[in-house]
Amino acid sequence: MRKSFLQSLGPGLLFAGAAIGVSHLVQSTRAGADFGFGLIWALLLVHLFKYPFFQFGPRYAAATGETLLDGYKKLGKGVLIVYYILNFATMFTIQAAVTIVTAGLASQLFGFTNDLVLWATILMGISLIFLVIGKYKLLDNLMKYIIVILTISTIVAVSMALFSTKDVFDVTQIIPSGTVELTFLIAFLGWMPAPLDISIWHSIWSVEKDKTTVLKTQRTAAIFDFNVGYISALFLGMCFLLLGALVMYKSGENFSNKAGIFANQLIDLYTKNLGEFSYIFIAIAAFTTMFSTTITALDASPRAMNRTTKLLFNKELKYGYWFWIIFLFIGTFLILQYFMDNMGFLVKVATILSFLTAPFYAILNYKLITGKHTPKEHRPGIYLRILSIVGILFLIGFSIWFLMSL
Repeated sequence: MRKSFLQSLGPGLLFAGAAIGVSHLVQSTRAGADFGFGLIWALLLVHLFKYPFFQFGPRYAAATGETLLDGYKKLGKGVLIVYYILNFATMFTIQAAVTIVTAGLASQLFGFTNDLVLWATILMGISLIFLVIGKYKLLDNLMKYIIVILTISTIVAVSMALFSTKDVFDVTQIIPSGTVELTFLIAFLGWMPAPLDISIWHSIWSVEKDKTTVLKTQRTAAIFDFNVGYISALFLGMCFLLLGALVMYKSGENFSNKAGIFANQLIDLYTKNLGEFSYIFIAIAAFTTMFSTTITALDASPRAMNRTTKLLFNKELKYGYWFWIIFLFIGTFLILQYFMDNMGFLVKVATILSFLTAPFYAILNYKLITGKHTPKEHRPGIYLRILSIVGILFLIGFSIWFLMSL
């Protein structure tokens, strides 16, 4: 029993590895730098209200042995077509956003060129090689230790920043007003802790995990595994917000929209508190975290598109997964050719798209997990249902508020 429980761990940590990327290194840090402690409410609320819809991914996979995409088809072929279009519209900007941040960190760490498009191409090429030769599992295992290293270094940095600051903490919460501030808030909520379509990735990873184990993962083990990853993402999101608030807020220094400059500023947040000796350690930890997100996205989006194609057309292409990887690679490269000089705009587009599509995924996941396609004993209880309904209203309300403010 104990052995099977330990074997069930994995997809939740992989979720954390995918989530702890741009949303944390970029958005949370910028939230603290621009608003101080004023957006803590937003960080906590978005984690609370998105929780059910992320959890429904592994819950449904454990209950049925299927991915959420299989469930979407049962809700109607039209639903799957809408997902297909939405995913196609967002996967290139999401991949470009995470890759350009990784490229910025790589340029600061290795330094042989400042050409971020070249760096992005190199990084995606290395990711592709990892996936081709089957080294993704190795990276998956290493990611767990990488997250631990990043967590420890972040806790130390935040602790030292807390002890070194002489300012009186102002924890007054802020409701942003004005188009610029509201746009940032929506972008912040869009990718914190991650876009909701990652629930689909999680269900795919859960199904794949079961293929490698003798015993099928039970619901309680799957949810516990997810909770570990989700709480880790929340904790690190709070740490990055605090670090931005303690070091950057009212310092007169603003984060650059240039990926290379931003990466240098980000690493400096740590070295100012830990000392210059820690530069390489922190830079490698941050880079490896972002690189793991880059390779995870490059793997997951093609898997989702390949599965959706099979479900829609009842035919699986022999090399469908590789077709979508190459297609994503080329599309991302073309986007970076035009947007590499403005990382902030690129991230903003991706995160806003993610937030505006969140109600769609939330409603689908809720309808699927509470309906006839999920065995009754695996359906959520009354409290999780209430939280889900409130969460859907929250996501719809913020989307309408944002659209009316444009």
